[in-house]
Amino acid sequence: MATPATIQPPHVSGRASALMQVLGLSKRYGEQRALADVTFAVEAGEVLGLIGPNGAGKTSLLESIAGLIPIDSGDVVWQGTLLPFAQRRQVIFYLPDGLRPWDDQFVSRVIAFFASVYERPESGVAAIIQMAGLVPVMGKRVSTLSKGFGRRLMLALALITPQPVLLMDEPFDGFDLKQTREIMAVLRAIAAGGRTLVLAIHQLLDAERVCDRFVLLSDGTVRGVGTLDDLRERTGQPRAGLEDIFLALT
Repeated sequence: MATPATIQPPHVSGRASALMQVLGLSKRYGEQRALADVTFAVEAGEVLGLIGPNGAGKTSLLESIAGLIPIDSGDVVWQGTLLPFAQRRQVIFYLPDGLRPWDDQFVSRVIAFFASVYERPESGVAAIIQMAGLVPVMGKRVSTLSKGFGRRLMLALALITPQPVLLMDEPFDGFDLKQTREIMAVLRAIAAGGRTLVLAIHQLLDAERVCDRFVLLSDGTVRGVGTLDDLRERTGQPRAGLEDIFLALT
């Protein structure tokens, strides 16, 4: 990738305040197209939903943005400057779906380790533990946690990290309806505190409840970007939900 340089990509977003821009990301796995010229902007403090069914390219897109997989073409821009792979971990933390490391460790020890790495004060870590709902399982080993508590642990670890942008793949997987609402409230609180969230979600109703804006993906291609009202106007459906809009655009 080229040496970082200040650029002006006028075709990405009409908003000059974009925190991060994804420019023409394309990725193939052999003959299979995963992403095709994916372009959109991410604004500071928003919850942006990457929306689409399984196989739409959401995970490949997150991994490409985070710099975890090589891409065929495209760039990520941070506040107007190209962001090379080597620098992405400075501003982006990626939380994959289904990750649960350190099975033999106690929850409290894993959290303490992360807190020490990132030099987080005890008061801040205690607040994160409370927010993530981990108090009942602090004395348990990671291997004994239910899927839901495993997800809560990983969320807490992500909150301990300092990167301003948090990418999450299927953040509500493993939660029932009540728990999903609780995690939505946590994510909205994180965004209200100034952190920017990019969430890959296949459940459209969940996405509609938690996200400020949406990037609609189908077959690795962007089919629409905007708020729910933006997308309603584009499709000419002033009262439509996200499901009907997605069907209309794909």
